[in-house]
Formats: sequence, structure tokens, C-alpha cells
Amino acid sequence: MTTTGPELDVRQEIPARRHELIFATYGALVVGENFVLVNDHDPKPLYYQFAAEHTGEFTWDYLEHGPEVWKVRIGRTVR
Repeated sequence: MTTTGPELDVRQEIPARRHELIFATYGALVVGENFVLVNDHDPKPLYYQFAAEHTGEFTWDYLEHGPEVWKVRIGRTVR
């Protein structure tokens, strides 16, 4: 995956709604598409949730590592 898709900036969302938005955005992707998650902290726990629920079906590439903004390109590899 060499291109960068649209950004999903969840920094202004309440924490309880963030994962819902992220997984809805991921769910709408077709194979080969991606989006860039913009967050105010390292989304490492989200990575573990993806790994548990979508093993082998996604890509996860850090584009920016904080300290104030983290950007991660999340892509779909299979449907």
C-alpha cells in the first residue's frame, strides 16, 4: 500500500465514540483501500483490538509518532 487515503481525525470525538468511528471507517473499506487515523495519543490498544478481531486482514503503518499527534495508515487486505 503506497498511497494514503482520507484522514479520520478523532481528536475532537469523545473517547467512547472513537473506536466506533474507526471500525465503521475500516468496515467501509474495500480490499486495497486505506485511511489515515489522526489521534492525540499512541493508538497501540486499538492495534491490539484490530489484531484480535481482524487477524491478517489489515495493515498498520505509523506515519507520525507524536508527541502531540499520531497518524496511522490503516488498510484492508482481505474482505
